[in-house]
Amino acid sequence: MGKNLYISSLLDVYGEFLSDKQRKITEHYYNDDLSLSEIAENEGITRQGVSDLIKRTEAQLTAFEEKCRYCERFLKLKKLAGSVREGKNSDIDDILNIIDEL
Repeated sequence: MGKNLYISSLLDVYGEFLSDKQRKITEHYYNDDLSLSEIAENEGITRQGVSDLIKRTEAQLTAFEEKCRYCERFLKLKKLAGSVREGKNSDIDDILNIIDEL
């Protein structure tokens, strides 16, 4: 998974743990595909300030994922569910094991 999609996935899972400003700016960058300059202009801060905030937010999201691994488990469940839909019923045990871990 590309970095942009990965961070976007982490935002979906852990975004509520961020400040409103962190979430808003990081969503603009990753989900709305705005440039650092565009975000800086819209928010009334410097381009460097936007860059620093996004880097800190990425580190925070990554730390959440390293501790909780919810995004990893969710993506694995999605993949296994696709296999089950295709008739590979042996993956059902893996799905149940992941659910039990949560």
